[in-house]
Amino acid sequence: MLFNSFAFVFLVIATLLVFYSKRFIKYQIYILITASFIFYAYSQPYLFLLLFFSASLNAFISYQVFWLEDIKKQKRYAIFGVMLNLFVLMLFKYSPLFGEVMKVFIQRDFIENLLLLPLPIGISFYTFQGISIVVDLYKKQNLCQIPKNFFQHYLHTMFFIAFFPALIAGPIIKAHQFYPQITPKFLKNVDWYGCVKILILGYFLKMVIADNLKTQTFWMAYPYFEIYNSFSLAVFLFGYSMQIFADFAGYSLIAIGVAKLFGFDLPKNFNFPYIAKSFSEFWTRWHISLSTWLKEYLYIPLGGNKKGKLRTYFNLMVVMVLGGLWHGASVVYLFWGFYHGVLLVVERIFRYIYIYIYIYIFKENFLINILRIFLVFCAVSFSWLFFVLKDMGEIVAYAKILFSLEGIFSNGMFAKTQTVMIFLYSLPVVVYHFNYLLSLKFSRNLLDFPLFYAILLFLIFTNSGSAHAFVYFQF
Repeated sequence: MLFNSFAFVFLVIATLLVFYSKRFIKYQIYILITASFIFYAYSQPYLFLLLFFSASLNAFISYQVFWLEDIKKQKRYAIFGVMLNLFVLMLFKYSPLFGEVMKVFIQRDFIENLLLLPLPIGISFYTFQGISIVVDLYKKQNLCQIPKNFFQHYLHTMFFIAFFPALIAGPIIKAHQFYPQITPKFLKNVDWYGCVKILILGYFLKMVIADNLKTQTFWMAYPYFEIYNSFSLAVFLFGYSMQIFADFAGYSLIAIGVAKLFGFDLPKNFNFPYIAKSFSEFWTRWHISLSTWLKEYLYIPLGGNKKGKLRTYFNLMVVMVLGGLWHGASVVYLFWGFYHGVLLVVERIFRYIYIYIYIYIFKENFLINILRIFLVFCAVSFSWLFFVLKDMGEIVAYAKILFSLEGIFSNGMFAKTQTVMIFLYSLPVVVYHFNYLLSLKFSRNLLDFPLFYAILLFLIFTNSGSAHAFVYFQF
C-alpha cells in the first residue's frame, strides 16, 4: 500500500477513529497491529506470513534472552536470534546472487527455485529491527522492564516490528527507542499542527518534487543517455540527486507524521544532507536511522576507531560494503558501498593535513565552506549512478561521456526541456537546505508559517507528478 494512495489515507483515518475511541482505549496495540497487517498484506498477501513468522520468532527469542537467568543460554539465544534474522534476509534478498554462484555445483531444479524466491517489501527494514530487539534486550540497553507475561511481550514485539508507518522503508527503529513509548495514547496529546506540517512537507517532496523529477531523469537510463552530451548527463545526475532526496526524505517525513498522529516518535532520518562539508558529516545527515544502526550494531562491535588506524579503515570499508549490499544483491550496490568506504577512508587518512590547511591557511570562510559542500555533493551525486544503472558497463559508459572532452564538445543532444524542468523542480530542495542554513543564523525557521504550508498543499493538489512507488521500496 503506497503512502500516496487513497487506500492509505482511508486506512489512517479509519484507524485513528477507532484508535482514539474511548470504547477501545484498552485495545490500542491490537488496533495498530491489525492496521499494520492490513497495510502489509494489501500489496503482498501471501508474504504477510513471513512478517508474522519473523515477528513471532523475535518475540520468543528476545523473551528468552531477557528473562533467562543462565548468562550462557542468554548469549546462545542472542546469537541464534541474530543469525536467524540474517538467514531470513539472505534467503529472500540474496538468493538470486547465491543461485548464480551455485549453478555450477548444484542441480538445476533447486537453483531455479532459489532464483524465483520473491523479494518481500520491507524485509531489509524489519529484519534489522528484529536484530535490534534481540541485541538491545541482551544488553539490557535503555529499555523499560519488559513484561514477565510472554503474551504481552509478544504483542509489544509484534507491534514494534510491524508498526505500519515504518514497516516498508523505515526509518529503522531501534528497540531501545521504541519500547518505552508503548503506553496508552490520548487524543488531547496529539500535536495536530505539527503533524500536519510534517505530512504536507513530506507529500510535497514526494508527489510534487520527486515524482515530477522522475519523469525528467528517465533519460538517464540505458541506452537513452548515449544520445546526450556531457552537460545534459550532469544535469540528469543533479536532478536525480534532488529526486532521491525528495523521494526518500518525503517518505520518512510521512512516516514520522503518521506515527505522531498515533502518539509515537520515530527517529529523524534526514537532516539536510546536501549541506554536508565532509563525507563523514554526510553520513550523519543521510538515512540517519541506517547509518546509526550500522554504527551501533556493526562498526562499534568490530572495534570502531579504538584499535588503531588500519583497523579503523578496515572497519569503515566493511561497514560501507555491507551497507551497500544491504541495498540489494548486486555488484553495483557492492561498488556503491566500496566507493563510499574509500571516500571515508581517504578523508580520514588526510584529515590532519586537511584540518591544518583549512584552519591555518585558508581559514574558515563562506566561500571555502561552499566549495566543500559543492565537492561533497558532486562526489555523492556521482554515486547515485549505482542506483540508476544496474550494470557496471552502463555506469562506465555514462561516466565516459560525462567526464570526456568528447562528451563536452560532441554533437550529442542538449536536453533543453529536461534541463529547465529539472532546475525548476530542484529549486525547492535547494531552498529547503538554504532555509535551514538561514535558520541557524537567525535562530528561527523563516518558512514556518501557515501560508507557506497552504501553498505547498495547493501545489500537491494541482501540480503532482505521475504517481510512482517510493525509491526505497526496492530495498
